[in-house]
Amino acid sequence: MLRRLVSSVYWALSRWTLAGEPAPKRPTVLVGAPHTSNWDFVLMLAIAWRKGIDVRWLGKKSLFTGWRGPIMRGLGGIPVDRADPSRVVGEVVERIRAGEVFGLVVTPDGTRGAHEYWKSGFYRIARETGMPVTLGYVDRTTMTTGLGPTFELTGDVAADMDRIRAFYADKAGVRPAQRVEPRLREEQRTAD
Repeated sequence: MLRRLVSSVYWALSRWTLAGEPAPKRPTVLVGAPHTSNWDFVLMLAIAWRKGIDVRWLGKKSLFTGWRGPIMRGLGGIPVDRADPSRVVGEVVERIRAGEVFGLVVTPDGTRGAHEYWKSGFYRIARETGMPVTLGYVDRTTMTTGLGPTFELTGDVAADMDRIRAFYADKAGVRPAQRVEPRLREEQRTAD
């Protein structure tokens, strides 16, 4: 209730327009992209809260130290040890298989520095749990943010990523110069 109230106030005062698809009917892996600024994360939480989606999110473990830890966990955060990302995927899959019901916000383009590939954890989590993927977006050029389509991944990494790339082709993020093209290393392996 409090989250919806906070998000209602946020959207009433924000210069961003909430647009796009309605909330998915079941728990989903919510892709937050392009992730070009910490404000992208704030917008993704505001979308989820406004649309009544119960979400958790993955964040680097340093965000969960000291006084910030309880706040980050209260906001739905799950700490990620970047030294062992495969463990994180396993832990999230285990939580879902154990009966926890939540949507998961993931920013697969990872850190906002220069890099070539998205992180594939979102893809592996969706495939291993049977959760669909919902494409959340932030587009500075139109000052809109919201949810795009929700769909099941097929397991054909290249085809699934082509669909994701097509959706994000015209989305710029808060800092367009920091945008990373949606591409997974696994696409290279399947093409070889």
